[in-house]
Amino acid sequence: MARYYDLHPDNPQPRVIRQVVDLLRADGVIAYPTDSCYALGCRIGNRDGVERIREIRRLDDRHPFTLVCADFAQLGQFVKLSNAVFRQVKSVIPGSYTFLLPATAEVPRRLQDPRRRVVGARVPSHTVTQALLAELGEPLLSSTLLLPGEDEPMTQGWEIKERLDHLIDAVVDAGDCGLEPTTVVDLSGEEPEILRRGAGDPARFE
Repeated sequence: MARYYDLHPDNPQPRVIRQVVDLLRADGVIAYPTDSCYALGCRIGNRDGVERIREIRRLDDRHPFTLVCADFAQLGQFVKLSNAVFRQVKSVIPGSYTFLLPATAEVPRRLQDPRRRVVGARVPSHTVTQALLAELGEPLLSSTLLLPGEDEPMTQGWEIKERLDHLIDAVVDAGDCGLEPTTVVDLSGEEPEILRRGAGDPARFE
């Protein structure tokens, strides 16, 4: 049965943040809010957690996960950035964007697109997400909480708890965080390619 944590969206309780992070360090899988809908997350090294997220979302091994990073410095440890890409990414983070970028050696091969060695990466602006990342001290491996056969992600913590109670370890509820997922931009090639239009303004990548 999943634990249920109710957090203030602007001033999350440090004690509760520590409890959630302790669960993540014990190889738990959580549902948590971001600046563009809820997501499923676990630690990068949590192999079982990765497979559980794949099973919940019915993802194949070609679907790249997203590394949710605390800041630009942490992002730079896990993805390769040319000078031009550096400027593009720096101008819009933190924000509701996910970027596909070449992975560094810090990213396990099993988390990359097996054909191109790229990984999704983002820096969110949500206060609760940032608090979790600060306490954890490393990125969260993440995937949008969009269930198979559904067109929109779930937005209510109680509904997530009800439907995924025996599939995840905790639900972090900080109120409504919207329905729109991130804008996804592939920056691994010569020119930016918008793969999904979402909450982030795609205009600067067109």
